[in-house]
Amino acid sequence: MTDRELERLYDTHAGGLFHYLVTFTKTEADARDLLQELFIKLARGAAREGVLSEKAWIYRMAHNLAVDWLRRRKTRWDAEEKLLQEMEVGHHPATDPDSVLMARHFAEAMKSLPEDQRVVMQLKLWEGMTFEEIAEAQGIPLNTAASRYRYGLEKLRTVLRPLYEELT
Repeated sequence: MTDRELERLYDTHAGGLFHYLVTFTKTEADARDLLQELFIKLARGAAREGVLSEKAWIYRMAHNLAVDWLRRRKTRWDAEEKLLQEMEVGHHPATDPDSVLMARHFAEAMKSLPEDQRVVMQLKLWEGMTFEEIAEAQGIPLNTAASRYRYGLEKLRTVLRPLYEELT
């Protein structure tokens, strides 16, 4: 696909595609990401053989990307919810009420983190992954993985410090 053709497709369809994708993602940022992913696929030469309607073809591609995104998102949400439930009750029931209280507050604090920081924290703390492994798994630069961990840790400290001081 030529640059001119790609530009024409973008000018013609990007606005409508963006609004269509927001109906799936519910956020503008995620819709923008999917729109970008769509045009990257187009730039790399997505197959157009047998296409009767350009608009139907490009919206079908967008639809497929959105459905894949929703599946990945649901899998991630299910895994995060399971992990948070495990953190709340723990693998071994705590008999110490302070431990139970701290675990509950920790689980809530983790839920309050932005998703990108929460995922890195989970991979680092519970899966024992290195920053290199996290960066590769998440498809992000090494420094981004490390900074997300650092920011998440700082937020957890801020949220949990008053409870810790109260219990000690």
